[in-house]
Parts: sequence; structure tokens; C-alpha cells
Amino acid sequence: MGKDYLDLDSIAKDCNLFDASDINSVVHKISTLDEFYEHDNLVKIYNHFLSVSKNPEILMHVIQCMDRFRDKTSLSPLLDLLLMKNIDGNKEAFINVRVMCTKAIANLKDTSAVTPLLYCLNNKDENYKIRLACADALGKIGDRYAVAPLIEVVKDENEKSVYLRESAASALGMLGDIRAVDPLVSILEAQKGIWNKFTFLKERVIEALGKLRCDNNERVFNALKNSLLDESPQIRINAIEAIMDSDNPQAVETIKSCLVEDSDEEVKKNALIALYNLIGREILDEVANGSDYSDSLKMEAVSMISEYEDEGADDNV
Repeated sequence: MGKDYLDLDSIAKDCNLFDASDINSVVHKISTLDEFYEHDNLVKIYNHFLSVSKNPEILMHVIQCMDRFRDKTSLSPLLDLLLMKNIDGNKEAFINVRVMCTKAIANLKDTSAVTPLLYCLNNKDENYKIRLACADALGKIGDRYAVAPLIEVVKDENEKSVYLRESAASALGMLGDIRAVDPLVSILEAQKGIWNKFTFLKERVIEALGKLRCDNNERVFNALKNSLLDESPQIRINAIEAIMDSDNPQAVETIKSCLVEDSDEEVKKNALIALYNLIGREILDEVANGSDYSDSLKMEAVSMISEYEDEGADDNV
């Protein structure tokens, strides 16, 4: 046998991989392998362990170990585990293992993983945690082949997990494809003024639209502007941030209206910060000295002016 030969089965036995009576001992032995093997051989060992171990706790530890290296050769055993190719019995026991698998797959950023990830995402009989992880992984991998299926998930009003629609919206924001604009805006328009289980979905949609940066799309800007009237303060805050990033010529005046018209002090504070980012010190002076603003907002402006002046003094030292 060559000098680089690895007896993977013997290494597995030395780690007591097939004896689940003392999990802590097995985990400890796996952790010490990097004292004896170099990078390439460690990856081979971890890949083998993923293929032969049937214990969820051990598999979780192996995935953590292999994720340090993010080696493309690990993709195949990770996908096999995600798709339960080598696992029989109680699938529920392996949900967290498969979620961790999906995160490790995302870190590899290999586009060949997109199809199996979409398979799990679109399987409505699959556990929702797996589907959530797959949506997130598709966004992180960044392959635009996933855009159309993710749009379908976001649009699906019959989808029993609104959390999945939220994750799909976030993934679309990461992917940055303008095909997502119309369906995302449609969700905001359809759910206008409703403060219920769709609140977080709307938050994710607004964040995604902000990342898509559709600067000249008036429909997007109007949808964000209308979101400033939403019952949820957090949605209004998210809309302010997205409008701030939009480069729309109406952005300053639109956000400015929140300083007086919004009923929530936290929303007003975020509007003030957004305007400071857009036009600088002058908005702080205007609010601090104006008569149309709430006392708490004026105090916030004074506090920001003080910070501004302190920073200027530090720069002059």
C-alpha cells in the first residue's frame, strides 16, 4: 500500500464510531484527529464518517469539524445526508443534522447543490426547518437558477409555513435579481395595512427590495412609501431604511414626513438617523431648533449634535 493510504474503516473503529454507548468519548476522539492528520486526509476521514455513521450527535460533530475546511469534496456526502440516502429509521431524529448539513453546503457555494436544495425546498411534505435552511442556502450560494422557484414560494398563499415565505424573500434579496421585484411589490400591495402573521413577511420583503436597489422603479418606491403607513412600527422602520438606500429624489421629503406625522418615537428616531445619513448635520439643527417636533425627538437631535461635535474635536486633535 502507498504511503498515503488511509484505512478509513480502521480509523472509524479506533474512534469508536459504531459504538454509541459513550458519545462524549467518540466526540473527543474525533476532535483529536487533527493532531495526527493533515488537512487533505482529515477531509477524507470526515467524509467517510459522514457516510457510515448513523448517530445524529456524532454526525453533528463531524459536520462542524469538516465545515472548518469547506472542501468541495465534502459536497457529495453532505448531499447524501441531506437527502437521507444512507439513513434508515426515524427521520425526525436527523432534522437538526440535515439543517446543519444545509448550512455547510451553503458555505461551499457550489452551484451543483442548487438542484437538490430546490428538491427539498419544494417538497411540501418535508420538515419546515429543512425547507427554511434550503431557502437560506440558495440565497447564499447565489445561483440565479434558484430565483424563479423562490419567487413561486414567496407568492404561494397556500404555503402553510409563512416562515418559509419569509426565508424565500430574504434569499431573493441576497440573489439580487430584478425578476423578484414585481412579485415582492405585489405582496406589499396585497398585505397593505394588515398587522398580523404576515408582518414579518412584509419586513423581509422590504429588506429584499432594499437590496435589489431598483432605483428607477416608481412602483417599488411607492410600495415602500405606502409601507410608512403600515400599522407595524418595525415595518415602517424597515421602509425608512429601504427608502434611504433607494437614491430616489423623493427620498428625503418622504422620510422627513415621518418626523412629524408618525406616532411612534422609535420610528421618528430612525427617520432622523436616515435623514442625517442622507443630508448631514443640517437636519439635526432643524429638528433641535424647530417647533413642529416632539420633545424626545429634539433631545435625540441634540444628542446626535453633541456626538457630531465630539467627533469633530477628536479629528482636530
